[in-house]
Amino acid sequence: MVTTEPPRIEEPEQPRRDTRMSLREHLLELRKRLFIAAAGLIVGMIVAFIISGTVIDLLSQPIEQIASEAGREYTALNFTTVSSGFDLHMRIAFAIGLLISAPVWLWQIWAFIMPGLTRKEVRYTVGFLAAAIPLFCAGLYVGWLIMPHMVVLMANFVPNGQGIAQFYDYATYYDFVFKLLLVIGVSFVTPVFLVALNLAGVVSGRGILKGWRVAIIVITVFAAAATPAADVTSMLLLAGILCVLYFAAVGLSMLFDRRKAKRNATLLPPEAS
Repeated sequence: MVTTEPPRIEEPEQPRRDTRMSLREHLLELRKRLFIAAAGLIVGMIVAFIISGTVIDLLSQPIEQIASEAGREYTALNFTTVSSGFDLHMRIAFAIGLLISAPVWLWQIWAFIMPGLTRKEVRYTVGFLAAAIPLFCAGLYVGWLIMPHMVVLMANFVPNGQGIAQFYDYATYYDFVFKLLLVIGVSFVTPVFLVALNLAGVVSGRGILKGWRVAIIVITVFAAAATPAADVTSMLLLAGILCVLYFAAVGLSMLFDRRKAKRNATLLPPEAS
């Protein structure tokens, strides 16, 4: 007995949905992302404003140490205007609030640009952020450890004697600490940029390695500029960490180059005998 299968009824192919957005839709999406990012920043600033008094106490500890060791009665953080105290609280709230709300505004940036990225670009971007954020936080921590030693060490150059006072203007002192932390934090992320350039095909791992002498000189000069000249320990600590990160970037780049070479070798057609 021969059985015949019933004819298949093919469903009509569904038209592909057009996911492209118009300029107006892009602007509306951008406004939405900016609003959420700003709301996250405001919440972070409110939280940071609550703890800003504790942060000011921590920032003032090196000055208190200088006052006790030098025996100077007039050595303190100086506020010269009526609104100086509030201004310092707001500066600290903005800096710490920006850090606290980073997951919110980073996600909004990511959500806005991700639809336009390829799968490979998405993978690279996630890897870049996953490496850059912890390194930046580690740089902030190292800078925070170095900062009190720098303040105390530089105060030793102020002559001792009667009638000598040492006042630290709050704005100048805050800018010094903020810039120090920011510079050291960014320097910790520099090796990630080297790996990113390697993945983009701009420079090879061997090319990065060839410049190791120049890199060590640049790192040493940077560490000497970022730390007081007399504080050799802080300079060596910072330079040593940056050298380790540099050679780690070299190792990763050479590993990626080797994988890329193997991948290209498998894609090449076999040579004709």
